[in-house]
Amino acid sequence: MAETQSAAAPHKDERIREISSVRKALIRPELGAICGTILVFMFFIAIAGDSGMFAPEGIINWGTVSAQFAIIAVGACLLMIAGEFDLSVGSMIGFSGIMIALMTVHWGFPTWIAILVAIALALAIGALNGYLVMKTSLPSFIVTLAFLYILRGLTIFISIATTRKTIIGGVREAAEGDPIAWLFGGKVFSGLFVWLADMGVVGKFVAGPRAGQPVVEGIPMLMIWAIALIVFGHFLLTRTRFGNWIFASGGDAQAARYVGVPVNRVKILMFMFSAFCATIFATCQVMEFGSAAADRGLLKEFEAIISVVIGGALLTGGYGSVVGAALGALIFGVVQQGLFFAGVESSLFRVFLGVILLLAVILNTYIRRMITGER
Repeated sequence: MAETQSAAAPHKDERIREISSVRKALIRPELGAICGTILVFMFFIAIAGDSGMFAPEGIINWGTVSAQFAIIAVGACLLMIAGEFDLSVGSMIGFSGIMIALMTVHWGFPTWIAILVAIALALAIGALNGYLVMKTSLPSFIVTLAFLYILRGLTIFISIATTRKTIIGGVREAAEGDPIAWLFGGKVFSGLFVWLADMGVVGKFVAGPRAGQPVVEGIPMLMIWAIALIVFGHFLLTRTRFGNWIFASGGDAQAARYVGVPVNRVKILMFMFSAFCATIFATCQVMEFGSAAADRGLLKEFEAIISVVIGGALLTGGYGSVVGAALGALIFGVVQQGLFFAGVESSLFRVFLGVILLLAVILNTYIRRMITGER
C-alpha cells in the first residue's frame, strides 16, 4: 500500500527552484518605483497639502503632465527592455507636430489626414532607425543620435522654407469639427465635472466669459491615451509570446536567435512603436495648444529614459516593467508640478529629479542584488 502511494505521488523536479510569493514581489522591477511614488506623495502632502495640489483641478494639473511623460515612457520602456535606445524621440515630437500643422493650416488638408500621414511618417522613420541598427550593427545610441539632429534640422528647415517661421498657429481653428482631432485634443466626462461643480466638489469660475462653469472641464484625451498605452504595453509584455520575445531580445539576442526568436523584427517593431508614441504625444500637444513649434520635444528623449530607469528597467536590456515606467512618469509629473504648488523655485526641479533618479537606481540595484545574490 505504501509502495502504491509512493508511486502515485508526483516526483519533484530538482531542476526547478521554488520561489516564495514574497520573494517574487521583492524582485519585481517596479518595486523601487512603488516605494518612490509613496515617498513623493507623502513629501508633497506634507509640504503642499493645503495648496490645492490634491484638489480635483490640482490632480488634473499634475496628472496631465504625468500623462505626457507616460506616453513616451511606454515606448521607451519596451524598446529599452528589447536592449535598444531611441534618442530621436524629442525630435520626432517636433517633426510630427510641424507636419500636422503644415498640412492642416498651410496646405489645407483635413486634420484627420494630416494626423494619419504624420503617424505613417513616424512609423517609417522608426523602421528606418531599427533597420540601420540591425543591418549595420552600430549601437542604437549612435544611429538615433544622428536622427535626433537630422529630424530637428529637417523640422526647422521645412517650417522656415514653407512659412518663414518656426511656430505655426491656427491648428485649433483648422481642426474644428474634425472627429479624429477630438480623439487627441478633446475632453471626456465633462458632464460629470459640471455635476461635481454644482455639488461644490469642483470650483467654478466667478468672473469672465466662463463665469459659472467648472474650473475642470473634463479629463483630457491625453490622459486617456496614456492609460490606454500603459494597459496595452503591460498586456503585450506580460501576457503574450511577443512580450517574451522582447525580454529575450534584450537579455541575450544571440541566444534568443538560437531558439527561433525573430530578434531583428522584434527590435524594429519596438523602434516603430517608440516613434508612434512620440507622434501620439505630438498630436495631443498640437491639439491642446492649437499650434506647433519646431523646437518642441527638446530633451524629451532623456525624460522618457529617466522615467523608465526610475521604473526599474536596466540600461542593458532584458529587464523592466511598463507599470514601473508609468510610475516613473507619475513621479516625474508630481515632482515638477508639486514644486510649483509648494512655491519652490522651479529651477530646483532638475535637482530633485536627479536625486530621485540616483536614489531609484541605487534602491533597485541593492534590492535586486540582495534578493538574487548577485555581486
